[in-house]
Amino acid sequence: MEFTNQTAATNFLLLGLSSDSELQPVMFGLFLSIYLVTIIGNLFIILAIISDSHLHTPMYFFISNLSLTDICTSTTTIPKMLVNIQEQNLSISFTGCLTQACFAMLFASLECCLLAAMAYDRYVAICYPLRYTVIMNQRLCSLLILFSLLSSTVNALLLSLTVLWLSFCKDVEIPHFFCEITQVIKAACSGTFINNILINIAGLTFGGITFAGIIFSYTEIVSTVFKIPPVQGRYKAFSTSGSHLSVVSLFYGTGLGVCISSAVTNSPRVTAMASVMYTVVTQMLNPFIYSLRNKDMKQALNTLLCACCHSP
Repeated sequence: MEFTNQTAATNFLLLGLSSDSELQPVMFGLFLSIYLVTIIGNLFIILAIISDSHLHTPMYFFISNLSLTDICTSTTTIPKMLVNIQEQNLSISFTGCLTQACFAMLFASLECCLLAAMAYDRYVAICYPLRYTVIMNQRLCSLLILFSLLSSTVNALLLSLTVLWLSFCKDVEIPHFFCEITQVIKAACSGTFINNILINIAGLTFGGITFAGIIFSYTEIVSTVFKIPPVQGRYKAFSTSGSHLSVVSLFYGTGLGVCISSAVTNSPRVTAMASVMYTVVTQMLNPFIYSLRNKDMKQALNTLLCACCHSP
């Protein structure tokens, strides 16, 4: 078999979720609707937080950053898929594929970090309420965001640049709807041992360690809440963390589902379908979770919508 350095490879083929031509218009309409709902929903969350001074707190600061990350995640994956369906063309340039893989990893890692930072925020708010404003000051919140962005960027660049070491066969097919880094590496014709090691380390760092931090935070939260005598006080403490816990369960639950599906099945298409949950559906549902379960957010959104409706 003839090998070529990937710098000479001009195109990859994204096989998508289905090869059935009759399903393509349905998938185009479905994913276009999901994308628009995701963009509009998360934009409203960001605008509501910016416009309402009552929401200028660390918790909502992290929520606005999470919404921005969700917008970026969806924009990284869905538009190229829609273009390919519309043009009936599966190709993506090698540079475009590597860029897409890099940004997909960046925003996935950033989301893990943000969810961990939000868990820490809830931990401080419930376990140390009198010191909350002192601990979760503006400087610390900014540093957490900056550190999350920096570490996620370094991780994404490292994993993407190591793909340049690989060689690919002339016809490279990726059984996915976007250039997911593990699928790109599987398509290589040269040894991928170092790449797989780095991916496992990155997964352990951004998936395992952040999830362990979230578990620790909520273990302490539950322990503290059950020391609160009145039942009403317990409910109020839990309600402030309910939305975040729902988002964490959705994100990590769907991510775990992808890992399980890839382990128990040899079908890349099944894994690709499972990936839709944590790369597409989760980003669409997050705004609804935060708006429907949060009274302050509901009020801010109602005020924003009224202002938009009555503006000349």
